[in-house]
Amino acid sequence: MYVAVKGGERAIENAHRLLAHERRGDRDVPELSLDQISEQLSLGVDRVMTEGSLYDRELAALAIKQARGDLIEAIFLVRAFRATLPRFGATEPVDTGKMQVRRRISSTFKDIPGGQILGPTFDYTHRLLDPQLAEGGAPELPAQSEAPSATILRVIDILGRDGLIESSPPADDDKPVGDLTREALSFPADRDLRLQNLARADEGFLLALGYSSQRGYGRNHPFAGEIRLGEVEVEFMAEDVGFAVPLGSITLTECQMVTQFKGSAAQAPCFTRGYGLAFGQSERKTMSMALVDRTLRARELGEEVLAPAQDEEFVMSHSDNVQATGFVEHLKLPHYVDFQSELGLLRKLRKEFTEAAEAPAPLQEAAE
Repeated sequence: MYVAVKGGERAIENAHRLLAHERRGDRDVPELSLDQISEQLSLGVDRVMTEGSLYDRELAALAIKQARGDLIEAIFLVRAFRATLPRFGATEPVDTGKMQVRRRISSTFKDIPGGQILGPTFDYTHRLLDPQLAEGGAPELPAQSEAPSATILRVIDILGRDGLIESSPPADDDKPVGDLTREALSFPADRDLRLQNLARADEGFLLALGYSSQRGYGRNHPFAGEIRLGEVEVEFMAEDVGFAVPLGSITLTECQMVTQFKGSAAQAPCFTRGYGLAFGQSERKTMSMALVDRTLRARELGEEVLAPAQDEEFVMSHSDNVQATGFVEHLKLPHYVDFQSELGLLRKLRKEFTEAAEAPAPLQEAAE
């Protein structure tokens, strides 16, 4: 609370009431329900869940409604709520290889085991406004092919069988996984922390960095090895019974990027990986995440670090939209005392400048 501010509490209360009025909008228009937001603005809900680090569609829909559609504000609300929740433990790693796939594409091979499954996507739509949507009514659902019941082989494994791509690092159950929500960020950061940071990072920021890496500001010439969307079962190790108990399933998007690597004295040339994983249908986010993940591996792979997208401290310190919003938007708050101090200093400097300019020039010594 700034001492110089008077009457601020009443003004803030009035601002809150006005916000609630503006949020509701015209009373003659039916109020949005959380189900409507969750079902019809599902991609916005998915982003709020991903960057808010909390898988709960109803809470994400509530946050979007409360934030008047401002997704960063909604992410802030979800994170604040998440911080109040008790922690019971960590779930087992999800197996995306057993995903019940709804969408699965690859740009590396045309014919892949299980086939290309287009699913719901904007990729092949004409970017033209559809006036029929303004009239309401759901379009007729096209005939659906049965989803494959068997596990669909990952495209990346096709390259792995021939040794053409780096293998996944072996799992170390004894090594603790870092948690950015409980520990302060420090550098250098291992890949587990980097991927956590990227998963929570602002989608637009990652998109710009990924784009920059493709344009030459980083060593990134990727192919989308596989993008898959579907449901994955989540399990929790119950100490009382001694085995993992299924908690339910969640929707995930996974992206595996394939990138060239010229090799080194100790490693033959091969493809390397960039990885992205996010809640819901979040393809742009996971693709951007995979691009930046690969650029951040520059030092690990012995590549020269020249571009912002390769600098882990730059990327990880500026990727969080909640932190960035706080730094930018705090400038709206009162800074009267600070500004008066700067103003006083500026006036003093200008006075000294004027006095120096008006002073007579010193007499020059006569030349001998």
